[in-house]
Amino acid sequence: MVANTADREHRSTKTPALGLRLLLLAALSVILMVVDHRQHHLDAVRKAIGATVYPLRVVVDAPVSTWRWLRENTTTRNELLLEMSRLNAERLLTHARLQRFTALESENARLRAMLDATSKVRDQVQVAEIMSVSANPFRHILVINKGSRDGVFNGQAMIDADGVVGQVIEAGLLSSNGVLISDPDHALPVEVNRNGLRTIAVGTGDFDRLELPFLPNNADIERGDLLVTSGLGGAFPPGYPVAIVDSVARIPQGPFADVTARPAARLNQVREIMLIWSADNDVASAEADDAVPADEETALPESEPDGEDD
Repeated sequence: MVANTADREHRSTKTPALGLRLLLLAALSVILMVVDHRQHHLDAVRKAIGATVYPLRVVVDAPVSTWRWLRENTTTRNELLLEMSRLNAERLLTHARLQRFTALESENARLRAMLDATSKVRDQVQVAEIMSVSANPFRHILVINKGSRDGVFNGQAMIDADGVVGQVIEAGLLSSNGVLISDPDHALPVEVNRNGLRTIAVGTGDFDRLELPFLPNNADIERGDLLVTSGLGGAFPPGYPVAIVDSVARIPQGPFADVTARPAARLNQVREIMLIWSADNDVASAEADDAVPADEETALPESEPDGEDD
């Protein structure tokens, strides 16, 4: 009984001491929180603790950082070469596609211009593509991908979006040969659009120059005049642009002036042309079909001379 009483008295004396310490710690914590929140006196302590702990954090993170660095910097040379080769191939492919897109864009612009020109042309037209150009510098001959199967005929006019290009000289079944107006052997009847003066434009062998050799010195022609087809000869319908007068030189001692003109069409850059079927061509074809050969004409009976009956 005496021992049990002593134990209870001993526990009763310890309990108030533990409770008091808990209250003191709680009060100290509240005071520190209030002081830190209002006056920030503990910032220096917090920074000192962070600086003290930083080396420990570095040591803990060192294995992970080292492994990452080794993995990023130990790429083999072969892998780098393969990657470089792949990137070079992609770059070349991209440049090739860009070049093709540029060519398609230019072709689209040309076709749009030709379609716009087709809407302004009164005659029937058909677009043809140039297949090849003669390598002879003295003959400006080209081959187009349309032939007699498509209705092409010899002497048919060829134009582009800017003006007259030339005419067909030999119509094959699937393709045809054409001559440019700049060919030295080609001559084209034209007239000055300003006053209707008629003359002949002759090729010189130069894509950018035509000559008008049959104009007298007193002819009413000036630099900048537009030359159009006159329609004479039946090959070219009237009214299509041919060239623009580039220079006019009067020669007093000679019968004719020295006149040159610049073709309206870009003869050395054309890729597609238009073939023209005019009403005059249809009439000429119909007349040719209806014409009777000379050896099939029926001979007319000779009339008997007038005479008196015996």
